[in-house]
Amino acid sequence: MRIIAIETSGRHGSVAALRGDADAVSCMEQIVLPASERTARSLAPALRDLLQQVGWAAPSIELVAITNGPGSFTGLRIGVTTAKTLAYAIGADIIGVDTLDVLAAQARAPTGRLWPIIDAQRQELFTVAFEVSQHRVPQRVGDTVVMKQENWLAELRAGDLVTGPALRTLAARLPADVISIPEELWQPTAAAVGQVAWRAYQAGRRDDVWKLLPNYYRLSAAEEKLKHP
Repeated sequence: MRIIAIETSGRHGSVAALRGDADAVSCMEQIVLPASERTARSLAPALRDLLQQVGWAAPSIELVAITNGPGSFTGLRIGVTTAKTLAYAIGADIIGVDTLDVLAAQARAPTGRLWPIIDAQRQELFTVAFEVSQHRVPQRVGDTVVMKQENWLAELRAGDLVTGPALRTLAARLPADVISIPEELWQPTAAAVGQVAWRAYQAGRRDDVWKLLPNYYRLSAAEEKLKHP
């Protein structure tokens, strides 16, 4: 099957083309969106270039995969809207995946407890713990939460593994016995989005193109002001 994956949860977005079957999935091409341009401006041209590079016609795509949160309010909104529009226009299936699941999958962590973290602003983090099996398959331990940075640091145990873009500001504060995943894996990628979505697809999951929405996990500052003037 032909898969187009979109990742726009942060400042460094990407798009990827993957080919999957019942047994395996592989990334054919990935394009990183230019950090100097707004996602709204660069996403559509990147998708066009991606299809040209792999030689696919848009109607041949069978699955569109997208990160639907947590992450940047604007980035998630643009990405999900684009993915839904594309899937509807060409009649493809669509699957939204959690950004923390993507980070856990691409970490390729050894056995142990893994914490992916994303900056939630206000000295807070989006996070959830994963247990990684001997086959390097991460399994969630609970639901995605918003946690104070200090509380998260206090939760860490010796031998824990950590990953995610929020480490760019927190790496120096990690306890000495906590292991950081290599920095090149901190940023979620479209290729990993496609791989996570492919596994969900093989398990029988399909999302409703009309009901799929960004999951922000918190109110925006404007919404909080309206709720608590």
